[in-house]
Amino acid sequence: MSRQPKLERFNNLVKSKYQVYNSLFMTLPFHGITDTGVLLPLFDRICTRGYDNKYNPEKIVNYFFDKYQRDVSEEERHDLLFRFIQYIERQVVLFDAIEDAAYRTVNNMDGRGTLRNIKEEAEAQSKTGELQEYLQDFKIRPVLTAHPTQFYPGAVLGIINDLSKALNDNDLEMIKNLLSQLGKTPFFKKEKPTPYDEAVSLIWYLENVFYKASSHIYNYLQQNVFKGEFFDNQVIDLGFWPGGDRDGNPFVTTEITLKVASRLRNTIIKNYYRDVRNLRRRITFNGTEAPLADIERRLYDSIFLPGDQLKITVDELNSTLMRIRQIVIERHEGLFVEQIDDLLNKIKMFGFHFAVLDIRQDSRVHMHVMEEIVKQSAKDELGIFPANFAELSEAEQITILQDVKGTIDPATLEDEIARKTLESIYAMREIQEHNGERSCNRYIISNNQTGLNVMHAFSMFHLTGWENPLVDIVPLFETVPDLKIAHEVMRKLYTNPAYAKHLKQRKMKQTIMLGFSDGTKDGGYLMANWSIFKAKEELTKVSREFGIKVIFFDGRGGPPARGGGKTHQFYASLGETIEDEEIQLTVQGQTISSNFGTPDSCQYNLEQLLSSGIFNGVFSEKGKAFPEEDRSTMEELAELSYKAYSDFKEHPNFLGYLERMSTLKYYAKTNIGSRPSKRGKSEKLNFSDLRAIPFVGSWSQLKQNVPGFYGVGTAIEAFEKRGDFDKVQDLYKNSLFFRTLLENSMMSLTKSFFGLTAYMHDDPEFGSFWDIIHDEYERTKRLLLKVSGYSELMEEEQAGKASIQERERIVLPLLTIQQFALKKIQEMQREENPDQAKLEMFEKMVTRSLFGNINASRNSA
Repeated sequence: MSRQPKLERFNNLVKSKYQVYNSLFMTLPFHGITDTGVLLPLFDRICTRGYDNKYNPEKIVNYFFDKYQRDVSEEERHDLLFRFIQYIERQVVLFDAIEDAAYRTVNNMDGRGTLRNIKEEAEAQSKTGELQEYLQDFKIRPVLTAHPTQFYPGAVLGIINDLSKALNDNDLEMIKNLLSQLGKTPFFKKEKPTPYDEAVSLIWYLENVFYKASSHIYNYLQQNVFKGEFFDNQVIDLGFWPGGDRDGNPFVTTEITLKVASRLRNTIIKNYYRDVRNLRRRITFNGTEAPLADIERRLYDSIFLPGDQLKITVDELNSTLMRIRQIVIERHEGLFVEQIDDLLNKIKMFGFHFAVLDIRQDSRVHMHVMEEIVKQSAKDELGIFPANFAELSEAEQITILQDVKGTIDPATLEDEIARKTLESIYAMREIQEHNGERSCNRYIISNNQTGLNVMHAFSMFHLTGWENPLVDIVPLFETVPDLKIAHEVMRKLYTNPAYAKHLKQRKMKQTIMLGFSDGTKDGGYLMANWSIFKAKEELTKVSREFGIKVIFFDGRGGPPARGGGKTHQFYASLGETIEDEEIQLTVQGQTISSNFGTPDSCQYNLEQLLSSGIFNGVFSEKGKAFPEEDRSTMEELAELSYKAYSDFKEHPNFLGYLERMSTLKYYAKTNIGSRPSKRGKSEKLNFSDLRAIPFVGSWSQLKQNVPGFYGVGTAIEAFEKRGDFDKVQDLYKNSLFFRTLLENSMMSLTKSFFGLTAYMHDDPEFGSFWDIIHDEYERTKRLLLKVSGYSELMEEEQAGKASIQERERIVLPLLTIQQFALKKIQEMQREENPDQAKLEMFEKMVTRSLFGNINASRNSA
């Protein structure tokens, strides 16, 4: 099977199987909805034919009812549409389970970009020594974020996993029972989750997926690259945001942060406990039984006895296992020693923290907090700040902040935000005491614009009495203007004596986060990516000048519109001018479930990420990412696309179109996340208040995917019109970075379907605006095909394209229902006295249809 082309493997193992099991699912006798499984295929067919004939969604829905449900009431028609939504949601789950079950075979787990491939390549080129040396330092850190665009509740995730196993085992009876369970399990959350609920949902992936996949990778490296010898590097270092990410989420409290840290610790200890129990089934030799029984009991007590005190430390667990290992090697022929090594490797990677809990807050909040601290310290006559501190210049304030000392008790602060912010720093110290220094040692400053923003956070640590904080302060540069001056901000910090001393204590390493999400929203697709590339070059240059190892943490998100797409290819495209000793990136929402949802997919994608760094560090002849003439082409393309996107964003209909023609306002009603769907409290929609997820997601629901392509076509066309198209072709040929950008944009175009919203062309208010978007889509599609030489989008990724097309086909009826309901809402809102009950029913229909569409897209927001 693995010798077949990837597309053929996909068709045989995914597409064909889905058709068989979907037929079974559609005939299950669910009480009260017997006709739904019969009628949905008919509706599906009418949707497909209707768009071929350029019908609008309302006409398609009405045609279906006139043909097959003529004699039923309007209420019964709407009830059937809700049942269609429920069925389609579950069809997406079935497809997910089948694709997960086939993952290992469809994706060659030993092919290009895997560790086995890397090892064999190193042996063939006599570079095993270089590979070993590189792996002593190189790390990857996927960071699971608090952005909850994963719509599956925990019960459904369990069904997907069980269904995948049953499919692999060809257990027809179990498959049938699980499909029945799926049909009766609710998807919709009646209440918004708390930040703690979100954390528990994502810890499920750590416990059930990352724990297994990461250790499998580490064991492979130890046994096959290092020939069984231990090496001193975690290689995979997991990160975690839920419960620590305060940026814009007023519901994250110190109590929740501490509770999440405790849950992370308990979860990893439970995993160790299970492993020790399994180990005792094999390590049954003289001299090993008593120490193994002792650590099993102490791990158990650490989990279940009341109180927060550990009954065993990481060092004790590690040293006991090392003693047992020595006994097994010396007295018992090393029997099952690899199982001991497996647990030792897990302890090295995960400690007692499992994943690093990052704390994040906005620089504007810090500004407010410092004002409150200065006021309160003056009121309490602490003498920490001069009376005129607020009137001082930025440079003068930094001079005071760099040497500030004292202990501010959060309880003395009257302002709630100031109190909570300072409490979060005290919480970091407490978490480190319980879970180890690695457990919570990064403080991220969102919307960082100046050196003063960093020094605010820096001084707050010293105002908690923490003299030498074991914490990395991480500025996050997000917008295009901020990225342009990022290197100047860091130069000021590197030359600040207090901050330089702090960096020395942190082993001369500085982590800098660069955010794609708001960057793309702010500057458009090409400019956001290009601005980050240039910022990395400048930040690398200034950091090397001061002997500082800079580590870039990318807020890459999920879809290309938020910096996602082909992650491993993106990292492999960076040249010598960008530091790349570590790869750190955020992973969110459906990208977690689609790329890391099963041990197989998790292992494959972690290996791809590792191999991209290894390729750069060991196998490539590192030079510039592209020649100077190509660089000037890239610069001009970015500027042209930025102008096009900025003009589009400033169009008088831009916000109105999003607010009234898209699903933007319905994201807040889905109860998928704990934090507000927009910043600020204003009733009026402001662009700056829009969060990237609902912004990008709303375009995806419209099947227009604007943030992933807008401005690209206009920029390339400018070269074409003046006869310089060959320059763009040269850039595409010479630069893997540019090629990756365009191929990710092709994915956004592939997921677009303007036939769905073609009716908007005739809208008296927004018709011309829809035409602008559609024209740019057609322009970009034409020019990307011309640049690449492809005859169709994603021509060289046929299996990936087939997966997208199959998913889009499944949800076409769902999209049709959503647009039908949106159109009804628009019509009713023009009425003087609309029927409120009916209006609410259609709004509920739109909200319910979000789930299946988001899950099918997998990386749409």
